[in-house]
Amino acid sequence: MDTVTLLAIATIIGSLYYFFTRTFNYWKERNVPFRKPVPFFGNIFKSTIRATTVGQVLRNIYNDYPNEKIVGVFRMTTPNVLVRDLDIVKHIMIKDFDNFADRGIEFSKEGLGKNLFHADGDSWRVLRNRFSPIFTNQKLKHMLHLITDGADKFTEYVHEITAKNPEQLINLLMQKYTMATIAACAFGLDVDTFRGEIEALKRIDRDSFTVNYSLELDMMFPGLLKSLNLSIFPAYIKTFFSDLVKNIISERNGQPTSRRDFMDLILEMRNKQELQAIKRFDGEKERALEITDNIIEAQAFIFYIAGYETSASTMAFMMYQLALNTEIQDKLRAEIDEYLLKNNDQITLETLMNDLPYLEKVFDETLRMYPIVETLQRSALEENELPGTNLKVAKNQIVLISPLAIHHDEKYYPNPSKFDPERFTPEKKAERHSCAYLPFGLGPRHCIGMRFAQVQSRICVIRLLSKFRLEPSKNTVRSLQFDPYRTVLCPKTGFHVNIFPRNL
Repeated sequence: MDTVTLLAIATIIGSLYYFFTRTFNYWKERNVPFRKPVPFFGNIFKSTIRATTVGQVLRNIYNDYPNEKIVGVFRMTTPNVLVRDLDIVKHIMIKDFDNFADRGIEFSKEGLGKNLFHADGDSWRVLRNRFSPIFTNQKLKHMLHLITDGADKFTEYVHEITAKNPEQLINLLMQKYTMATIAACAFGLDVDTFRGEIEALKRIDRDSFTVNYSLELDMMFPGLLKSLNLSIFPAYIKTFFSDLVKNIISERNGQPTSRRDFMDLILEMRNKQELQAIKRFDGEKERALEITDNIIEAQAFIFYIAGYETSASTMAFMMYQLALNTEIQDKLRAEIDEYLLKNNDQITLETLMNDLPYLEKVFDETLRMYPIVETLQRSALEENELPGTNLKVAKNQIVLISPLAIHHDEKYYPNPSKFDPERFTPEKKAERHSCAYLPFGLGPRHCIGMRFAQVQSRICVIRLLSKFRLEPSKNTVRSLQFDPYRTVLCPKTGFHVNIFPRNL
């Protein structure tokens, strides 16, 4: 090689190195503690190569700075703020929510980007006002029989398969249940997900929650996906939900029915050219959203995947822990037996949410140990000084909060690796900071489907534990590993447990 060629190569390498390290003095210049970044990857090298999850990377950084309120991190080359202090968490998620209403994940509107989870703050306010009514107690009561029927069919199916082989993958069973109940409650579809595989729905779940490199691309070049009109989801998913919505609209002749399900709200939306958000105070700007086919399809999509995967994973983690902790399982089953005896085997919404305190504790502890959405993020609308620090978060800068790290911080939860529902007695909950538990997020933008998820999951657990007992199998793992290819917290290998009928 001649000198000119070598010089050209060195120049290119040097330029690339500069470009991919150009921001790495950002936190040093602001006197914010930070972990030394790796060129190009920043602090997320291990998650980028799929050796671990982003949540575990942030948890490790969180643990490395026990005396700091905030820590500077680099996701690829972009500087973000990792918040450790719970008062600052409260400031971001609740007190100064208007400045942190955006999640900071924007992509093609035509590629399902206007869904309720990913929508920018203004669009979110309009959509939230419109969709909140589906999760009122009255609407949930109307759906209760659909969920209960699904749980009964589920337990019948469990009887069938465990008679042949008691060892089952509990996470796969739970996915069959939630797929059936979501299809019924959201879209009015009576599908048998137990004895027949719904391959299209399984594929959508797999591809919707599989990590792809579009996220790292947007970290490297914030706003690129939106500017290039790219989506983080495969095109076929949009086509599927477009066809689904059109078919249901046709079957219902374009008019809402007496079901009052999710699709009825879709039909009501479709008959309006525009939705407006309710003003919270005088002088607030008007927020409106034009109702397009893309808007409708995006909401159908997010309702399905949010209700399917998150509830299934929560119940799977719970059943795994109950199999390992038989004394907790026995105590919970005793409460369930007493509840069903008292209510003549009938489940009502009021008794479900009020008369099963130990069941609530077990669910709370499950989500404490395994927060399904392991990283919360918000984008600053304007420059904002974080209380108790000298840092001003820049406009459009991402702020990160790690439920996985906070939920395993011994300062809030002693011996955090132990599964202990007694952490959630009223007394112990009152002693903790109000932001020490955030599996559903916090503040105005907390998970809108939280109540539905609670009802859906509790009914399934009641029916299952009233008829079966769970035990570890020879293949039950004792040390969990999380799947780095999933965007939500999932086990890497699944949960093998033995399921035996009770001797009633």
